[in-house]
Amino acid sequence: MTRLPPRLWFIGGMLSCAGLLAFAYYLQYVVGLEPCPLCMLQRVAFFALGLVLLIAALHGPRAAGARIYASAAALAALTGAGLAARHVWLQYNPPKFASCAGDIYSQLERLPLGRVIANALHATGDCAKVDWSLLGLSIAEWSLVWFALFAAVSLAMALRPQAFFAAPDHG
Repeated sequence: MTRLPPRLWFIGGMLSCAGLLAFAYYLQYVVGLEPCPLCMLQRVAFFALGLVLLIAALHGPRAAGARIYASAAALAALTGAGLAARHVWLQYNPPKFASCAGDIYSQLERLPLGRVIANALHATGDCAKVDWSLLGLSIAEWSLVWFALFAAVSLAMALRPQAFFAAPDHG
């Protein structure tokens, strides 16, 4: 296996997150699919993951620093995976009433900046409804696949960075 410098691994992950977010916005604004509250929260998780990976790429850490960034990326990816898993569960077990995020908006509005955040994340779609699929998987299922992939690679990088990263060239 060819080992890549940490910066290339991180920039590749960040570009993947950016591409996934761009596709989500394409589905929303071009195709016309309305996101649900869990979709919006998964976008936040992809954004947080991409931001961690961008900072790591700009910093360009060696193996020890890469472990810290990989751990932060794993945390963001696992959070997103949890949200996506809940979303998938709701699609297979739809509730009687279309309320997938519970009372999240009213809870957010109690915080000082909560009203701004609630408005930014406001979504009208139904989490249990599958509006679009690719190769038999819904958007939520694809999100879960991507978050699981990011989490697995990030955890592996955090636990064994020497297996992923090339030693610095001192030539």
